[in-house]
Amino acid sequence: MPWEFDNSKPIYTQIEEEIKKKIISGALKGGDKMQSVRDLAQEAGVNPNTMQKALMEIEKQGLIITERTSGRFVTSDSEKIQRLKDSFFELKIKSLISEFVELGCSKQDLYALIEKHFDGVKKDDK
Repeated sequence: MPWEFDNSKPIYTQIEEEIKKKIISGALKGGDKMQSVRDLAQEAGVNPNTMQKALMEIEKQGLIITERTSGRFVTSDSEKIQRLKDSFFELKIKSLISEFVELGCSKQDLYALIEKHFDGVKKDDK
């Protein structure tokens, strides 16, 4: 099934984000071999050149490594993966907090909302 894309952002950046989310969540673990560009492009429903561009950007960040004759692998550098996770969570939480503050929500209200809804969210719902 093709991935869903938002027309307001470049597709390759959305692919980049999706692959990073898979690394953060552990769906792609350190040392895992990546699918080929063609297979990933087919799965996502995009042109292989678009997929290649996204993978090159992720590789520049050191999150995937290309071994010339073996393919691409997720980095085994757990500190790098943890920094990615921390950075991702920080961006998301800052955005959420800013939006709630704009709407007049206090810190205590936000804590209460998080507490109330956190346990009700299933991993599959994300």
